[in-house]
Amino acid sequence: MMRRSSSPRTTDRVLLALLALGIGAALGLAGHVDAAVSAQAELGRQIFFDGSLSASGQLSCASCHDPAHAYGPPDGAAVRGGGVNLEQPGLRAVPSLRYVLNRTPVWSKPFISNPAERLLEGDEPPAGGFGWDGRFDTLEAQAAFPLLAPNELANSGPEEFARRLAAAPYAEQFRRVFGATVFERPLEAFARAREALARFELEDPSFHPYSSRYDDYLDGRASLSAQERRGLALFDDVQGGNCAACHPDRKGADGSHPLFTDYQFEALGVPRNPQLPANADPNFHDEGLCGPLRTDVAPQKNYCGLFKTPGLRNVGTRRVFFHNGRFHTLKEALQFYVRRDTHPSQWYPAAGGTVAKFDDLPGEERGNIDVIDAPLTRSAGQAPVWSDAQIDDVIAFLETLTDRDAQLR
Repeated sequence: MMRRSSSPRTTDRVLLALLALGIGAALGLAGHVDAAVSAQAELGRQIFFDGSLSASGQLSCASCHDPAHAYGPPDGAAVRGGGVNLEQPGLRAVPSLRYVLNRTPVWSKPFISNPAERLLEGDEPPAGGFGWDGRFDTLEAQAAFPLLAPNELANSGPEEFARRLAAAPYAEQFRRVFGATVFERPLEAFARAREALARFELEDPSFHPYSSRYDDYLDGRASLSAQERRGLALFDDVQGGNCAACHPDRKGADGSHPLFTDYQFEALGVPRNPQLPANADPNFHDEGLCGPLRTDVAPQKNYCGLFKTPGLRNVGTRRVFFHNGRFHTLKEALQFYVRRDTHPSQWYPAAGGTVAKFDDLPGEERGNIDVIDAPLTRSAGQAPVWSDAQIDDVIAFLETLTDRDAQLR
């Protein structure tokens, strides 16, 4: 029933730091990036904003990953619809593409001799990869999913996508960059489009501006208010919110600014969301690493219910939180985090006088929920680690992570 230690082993910290240093240094991401981008990245920008590449003719990558909202969802919808008629809902909340892309290590999992056993205190959880379940090791691989998914851009295959791309206004530009006959080989055209999207996401400065007041604070160019300093202290307190255990908030060894994620996977027991159309079926469960979208690690039952820890940059601009979009304000999300166990009836249904905690997972998987890391160690009737006033202080700190071009809600 225990699943992770509160911080990575020293060797894992070193590995993640080296990965961050190598990738960040190679791409110039330790600070601000030069505005010039490659020809591939410029093509990726046009693809990213082009709704004609979808089966509906209306949906683009930017429809869900809006640059005006830190490349996150433009509203508070728990999930968004796609498909031929834009009526097929997704299964998970749309994550922001800002910052999560530039230093993410590849998917890795620790060796476990008996995959049926639960992760115990001190065990290391899996880490890395793109997406809520980390199933994509590269941005190119990740890009293929929304281009073809029936509930997203809904192309029937690479061939259909390549045909749409060949009809785009920038098709000749695509030929100049990738070869005059590239569209005669649809699979190659599809691969080059994914490559272009990856270059856009990695090279364009709008994906990693590092322009928040907290960045200025880390560089000694700004100060925090008294309330923001209190919030930062509460965020760091290992006996309190313990947030920095999963959302590191200090500069890296190479001087790079933090992305507020340790890239690891966590099972928090977020309540079931009745707003998700898939949840109309009581037998449907989103089990994270165990499916329905990822299936290769499903035999390791100790991974069921785990989702990747998101970064927190621009979290003050969001209106949908957690993988299932259950909460729509930052305050409510933080209240759940510190009151999940002290006031479970506030979050979970009750039957016969018993609260059904962790109701969004099958009963046999609820033992994977984190109950060993503060503040998830308390019991019903105890006081939460934060009062409402302290939650307001933490929110004030988190709002310093908002980039200059993103607006607070």
